[in-house]
Amino acid sequence: MRAGTRRLAVVPLVALTDRSPQTSPEQLLAGLVPPPQFAGASFDTYVPDGAHPSQARAQELLRDLGTRLVRPARKGLFRRSTPPPSVYLDGGYGVGKTHLLASLAHAVGPERSAYGTFVEYTHLVGALGFAACVRELSTRALVAIDEFELDDPGDTVLMSRLLRELADAGVSLVATSNTLPEALGEGRFAAEDFLREIQALASRFEVVRIDGEDYRQRTGRPQSAALPDEEVRALAERASDGGASVALDDFADLVAHLSRIHPSRYGALVDGVDALGLTGVRQIDDDMVGLRLVVLIDRLYDRGVPVRLGSTGVADLVSERMLSKGYRKKYFRALSRLGALAGLDLPGAPAPVAGDAASTLPQA
Repeated sequence: MRAGTRRLAVVPLVALTDRSPQTSPEQLLAGLVPPPQFAGASFDTYVPDGAHPSQARAQELLRDLGTRLVRPARKGLFRRSTPPPSVYLDGGYGVGKTHLLASLAHAVGPERSAYGTFVEYTHLVGALGFAACVRELSTRALVAIDEFELDDPGDTVLMSRLLRELADAGVSLVATSNTLPEALGEGRFAAEDFLREIQALASRFEVVRIDGEDYRQRTGRPQSAALPDEEVRALAERASDGGASVALDDFADLVAHLSRIHPSRYGALVDGVDALGLTGVRQIDDDMVGLRLVVLIDRLYDRGVPVRLGSTGVADLVSERMLSKGYRKKYFRALSRLGALAGLDLPGAPAPVAGDAASTLPQA
């Protein structure tokens, strides 16, 4: 080796199935901030599509809301006389709802805002207890809830009560979803039995519709082609030899492992991972498996982790039956995000040609 040169340290391949992360209540509270993918998001970096004026309207509405929330208010007067503004951003996947929500949280500031996904808030209630959770969140001016959804009756009652108490405490609530609030739970459980709770939730929000196309890809389902398992292994080893922390897992083993970990810990599961390779990928036709994968893909996307799939490509990962039922919007969003991750460069290895998948993750 020539003087002055340094050899990159080889990092052994890891497996997500070897990880069982635990999160304390303190860590859950500290983690209520926008994810790394949106750490630099701001209203100025959101670029509305001129063909869809609703995007610019939503941008200005949330910008104004952020200004109101950081403006000092006399305690006792504002909260008692004026209901806190609550906004529900409704729109398809890939129109920039998460970017706008993260921008609002940044504008309000980490000390006065809480930002988390729906599943993170439900887990926070379980970890802290309901009263303690309300007490902690009531100290914030803003509670931002990304990907708001009701997948079971218990969540409906829990979130209805939580949001009611936070609003009564003067907290502004802002949520994003692919589903109008009055249609939450539709096609998933007997929503009509919980219609009063759902209507109570809906009445608390000003619904703001954001129209537009998925910025990640414009031709429907991502067409990322499958790679041979041997190639996925070789790419993972090459990236690992270059000093990256790469996870390589068998798909069936990972699916089984996810069932043993609460979805709120999936972020911790992939923290520190620079890339993920999956071998033996097979099409899924089970909603329990599918919903866990949706959360995992969201956490990988939050962190901009490149993914390579062996044996089955993105387009064929989810069955047609699942794409036609109640959770279809979640699955299409997950496929869109996974297609973008499949198009990212691996450390030390070029991205494969994957339809129109981008090589970077835009934040719009």
